[in-house]
Amino acid sequence: MADDKSKTGKPDRDRISLSQDYEVRDAAERYGVTKQQIIDAVKAVGPMRSDVEKYLKSKREPGHPEA
Repeated sequence: MADDKSKTGKPDRDRISLSQDYEVRDAAERYGVTKQQIIDAVKAVGPMRSDVEKYLKSKREPGHPEA
């Protein structure tokens, strides 16, 4: 699904589009992870930023098997 630049706003900002390199890069910088970690997170929980953030935080928690 293409990112329609004429339909921006909150609904667009709530998602991370893997087809837009700048969105993956910006999300990686924001959350302090690699671009690959963002890609893996979106594939695991979907494109919603809030879900990706929760997923990444859960990966960092001590005692998490993949931390």
